[in-house]
Amino acid sequence: MKSSRFSVIRCALLAAVFGAALQVPAQAEDEKEWTEAALQLPAAPAADALLTFHQTGTIQFQIDANSLSIAADGTIRYTLVATSSAGARNVSYEGLRCSTYEKKLFAFGRPDGSWSNARRADWTRISQTDANKQHHVLYTEYLCDGNTIAGKVPEMIQRLKGQRYPQKKI
Repeated sequence: MKSSRFSVIRCALLAAVFGAALQVPAQAEDEKEWTEAALQLPAAPAADALLTFHQTGTIQFQIDANSLSIAADGTIRYTLVATSSAGARNVSYEGLRCSTYEKKLFAFGRPDGSWSNARRADWTRISQTDANKQHHVLYTEYLCDGNTIAGKVPEMIQRLKGQRYPQKKI
């Protein structure tokens, strides 16, 4: 009697497990196919609008506050200025996707203030290594809160200016 009862229970459990494995969940409302917003390049960065957010031994990283925006696709876009201790300067227009922990390089700034589109058009995972930690710092401390955008642009600018505590780290 006990043996047949356990067999019935085993069969019921197996049926439940296999049945659950075969079910295909409905697509959630927020998991719909994502479409990237059109690229609109900003004006060249103004020296008085640069906000320092990260510094290594040899490079200072700044965001142009005038370029910081939230695009219609839910990405955060900004001009990044990296200046070496020797004075070399790299300007790039970039984006962060808080929902996927990714970054994208849209364009490089030229000395005359114009832009040159980047050759690679894909979103890539953010690196946490010391050599390229600036995107991770932006993500965790200023622009994203977990996998969501950390408020509106004025709040992000306040955090970049050091007027508020950074968001929680992940």
